Amino acid sequence: MTIDPQLLAGNRRPMAGYQARHFVWEVQSGVATLTLNRPERKNPLTFDSYAEMRDLFHSLKGADDVHAVVLTGSGGNFCSGGDVHEIIGPLVALKAPELLMFTRMTGELVKTMRACPQPIVAAIDGVCAGAGAIMAMASDLRLGTARSKTAFLFNRVGLAGCDMGACAILPRIVGQGRASELLFTGRSLGGEEGERWGFFNRLAAPEALLAEAQALAAQLVEGPTFANGITKTMLHQEWAMTIDQAIEAEAQAQALCMLTQDFARAYHAFVAKQKPKFEGN
Repeated sequence: MTIDPQLLAGNRRPMAGYQARHFVWEVQSGVATLTLNRPERKNPLTFDSYAEMRDLFHSLKGADDVHAVVLTGSGGNFCSGGDVHEIIGPLVALKAPELLMFTRMTGELVKTMRACPQPIVAAIDGVCAGAGAIMAMASDLRLGTARSKTAFLFNRVGLAGCDMGACAILPRIVGQGRASELLFTGRSLGGEEGERWGFFNRLAAPEALLAEAQALAAQLVEGPTFANGITKTMLHQEWAMTIDQAIEAEAQAQALCMLTQDFARAYHAFVAKQKPKFEGN
């Protein structure tokens, strides 16, 4: 009996032809680049861009031509957060049920970023504030510049720092005390300080930032992409596990990876003293 792989995979489709409405979307050689593109306002988010990104990252579960994502902004800035006029203003007039609908929608963006199997590399230059800082935080890897200014500034606008998972995720990146400082004060985290704290994996010159982020993403695409997806899944799932549970979960995950052709390719390449060419299966 032959089983159609497409039937098992569900709604798999290429994403290279996706026509974005509220940002720029490009796919090349397995690397997708999502560019927030409102440079005149430092790339703020709107209700529509939130929703479109949420849906896009959800769709990436079924993408067969995207194996890593670069997230960036245009015009020398990453993202200034929610648009003051298009989001903040309208929110002031809403009642609790509608406000909860909004905060749940923004939280879904983080959930879909974490749930998609592709590693996300954030390329962060200039302003990275509010929801922009959250998107950077929710990415798997972060490259910054010396002039990056990352601010979880919710406290400064009368809100709690517990926004879109910040109180759960940020301490795991920079530590509880440092996360507490950023969330209680809303102050900016500079690029060099951010690298010392571990928020940034490394810094690049502004003019080289995007190219370095895309090169890092391309390096990930050359690796065993199925196994990379398992790594991302386990990095997130093991937060809620005991050590014993994590060890057992990793044993099961690694055994699954050992069934892939990429694992066999790596072995045969080693025997032949060659570099393996992974194909993601």
